[in-house]
Amino acid sequence: MSDYMGGTGIQFHLRIKKGDVGRYVILPGDPKRVPKIAAYLENPILVADNREYMIYNGTLEGETVTVCSTGIGGPSAAIALTELNKCGSDTFLRMGTCGGIRLDVMGGHAVIATGAVRNEGTSREYAPIEFPAVADIDVLNACLQTAKEQGIKSHAGIVQCKDSFYGQHDPQIMPVSYELENKWEAWKRLGVVASEMEGAALMTVGSFLGVRVGCVYFVVGNQEREKAGLDNPIMHDTEGVIKFSVDCMRTLILNDRKK
Repeated sequence: MSDYMGGTGIQFHLRIKKGDVGRYVILPGDPKRVPKIAAYLENPILVADNREYMIYNGTLEGETVTVCSTGIGGPSAAIALTELNKCGSDTFLRMGTCGGIRLDVMGGHAVIATGAVRNEGTSREYAPIEFPAVADIDVLNACLQTAKEQGIKSHAGIVQCKDSFYGQHDPQIMPVSYELENKWEAWKRLGVVASEMEGAALMTVGSFLGVRVGCVYFVVGNQEREKAGLDNPIMHDTEGVIKFSVDCMRTLILNDRKK
């Protein structure tokens, strides 16, 4: 592709180059979460801040760990993953929020994605729709291990990934309501755990690039519990899942060293 940065090696969107970031990366969506995550690392330092991409480095168990925000949705997340990989990163943990679908998934719980429904557009420019979006087994196992050791209320399973937030929450007003509502019913019948907006793109692009990708989410609430007349706590404090994501990365680093 064309070099828009004059041969400097600096990435167009992230404004970083080789050597600026670590092998291990935590990927929140909101830039405001980046310093909160980095505060759990040793010696956190701001590396870059451009568009929706804020980047910090710190150390964890002696390894450089990078925290990079991705904004909302698959396109910007795929850009972050690609440019970080060009600069040397090869292991990624998405830390985001989601809405529960399965009735046992409640606000405040954690979701660990084993794979994602590719109901978004970005991944379709990387792989045929028949290709699955699945989590890397090492990252997934580290998350499951950490949740078990810490007794965290969590759910592992398939998440649904979409491009439209309001297509999920107000499908009945959309011109394609017939499609949105019918597919949502299918996800429910298939036991899909939760709905989010980045996992399918990240896991599919990760497969293409040959890097390790996993995803953990904080459940804000569950619209299906509300429809069913069940208690539906709405939670906004992500501090617990922020710490959980750092602990998952710590587990992964230690597991890698045992290999």
